[in-house]
Amino acid sequence: MLEFSKKILQKVSFDQDLFRKELQKSARWIGKNEIITLKVWALTSFAQYKDTILEVFDQIS
Repeated sequence: MLEFSKKILQKVSFDQDLFRKELQKSARWIGKNEIITLKVWALTSFAQYKDTILEVFDQIS
């Protein structure tokens, strides 16, 4: 599920609102042990959305 989430996020990264929506869904779908991996990957791959990524992961913590 993590790899699928990464593919989706790469495809929607052109739009910040869509990226946020898909990141929220991905964070709910993946297992608890993959949350940190997704967060680190998202922060390194999409630094332009750092505030959005941190906000999404703060909501699920």
